[in-house]
Amino acid sequence: MKQITIYITSLLIAAAAFSSCHEQYVTYDDAEYVMFADTLAVYPVQKDVEWFSIPVVSTVVRDYDRTFGVEIIDKGNNAIENLHYSLKSNTITIKAGENRADVLVHGYYDNIEATDSLGFQLRLVMNDALEMPIYGKDTKAVLMKSCPFDINDFTGYCVLTSMFLYNYSPTGAYQKLVYTEKHPTEENMIICRNWINAGYDVTMTFHPEDPMLPIVTMEKDQVATDEGSFFGTVHGDDRILVTNSSFYDSIFYPCGSYLYIWTEMYVENLGDPVGTVGHFYNIMEWVSDEEAHRLIREGMPY
Repeated sequence: MKQITIYITSLLIAAAAFSSCHEQYVTYDDAEYVMFADTLAVYPVQKDVEWFSIPVVSTVVRDYDRTFGVEIIDKGNNAIENLHYSLKSNTITIKAGENRADVLVHGYYDNIEATDSLGFQLRLVMNDALEMPIYGKDTKAVLMKSCPFDINDFTGYCVLTSMFLYNYSPTGAYQKLVYTEKHPTEENMIICRNWINAGYDVTMTFHPEDPMLPIVTMEKDQVATDEGSFFGTVHGDDRILVTNSSFYDSIFYPCGSYLYIWTEMYVENLGDPVGTVGHFYNIMEWVSDEEAHRLIREGMPY
C-alpha cells in the first residue's frame, strides 16, 4: 500500500496557496513596490499544459512599460533547472496601464514523481527602492505533479480506513475492503458498495476542474448503515446518514488513486434532526484485484 502522508501535507499547503492566488491585487497611490504575488505557493505540473504562471505585481500602474530581471537562487533548491523545470525568460515586463506580469515556468512532467516535493526560489532583479519592506523580492515555488483524471482509476477494490469504524465498530476493525464502480448515468460519480456496512451503498462525486484542489463530495442524506449495528440501540429511525463534512475539504489524488474524505454522520427521525454522530476522517486507497484477494485471505472484512 502506498504512502500518502507526503501528498496530504502538500495538499494542505496547496489549499493555502489556492486561497491566496484568488486575492484581488490592491494598488496604492503613495508608493511604488514590485513583488511576487506570493512568497510561497504550490504549482501543478500537468501533462498537457506547457507553462504555469508565477505572478509579479506592482502597487501602482504606470503609463510606460517596466522590465525587471528574474534570477534563480541556488541556495535551498531541490528542484533542478532543466530537469524538473525551466523559465521561459529571465525577464518580465509589466505593460503600461497594467500592474501585473507573469513568470512563465515549464514543468517537466515525466521527470517528477507522484510523491516528489520539489521547490526552487526566484528573486526579482530591480532597484532596491522598489522592494517592499518585510515582504521582500523572493518567492518559493513548489512543484506538484498533477496527473490526468480518469474515473476508472477509482473503480474496483479499495481499502477503506475509517475513523467512524475506529470509534464504533463492534469488532474493533477500522479497515475494510470496499468495491466501487462507475455510476451508470452520473458523470464522475462512483458507487461504493457496502461502504461502511453490508447492504448500504453510497455515492461519491469527483470534481477534477481545479488541479490544485481536486475535491470529492457526497450527496446529503445517504444511508451509511442502520443504528443498531454500531450503537446497539436506536435513537431515530434506525438510519445513520452521511454526507461530506462542511468543515473540511475532501481531496482525491489521481496520481496515486486514493482519496481522503471528511464525512458528517448524523441521525434523523423521519426527516427531523435527532443529532450529529460526528465528523470522521476516511481514507480510500485503490488496490489491484490480486492485492484485494490477498487481504481477504488474511481476514480483512469486506
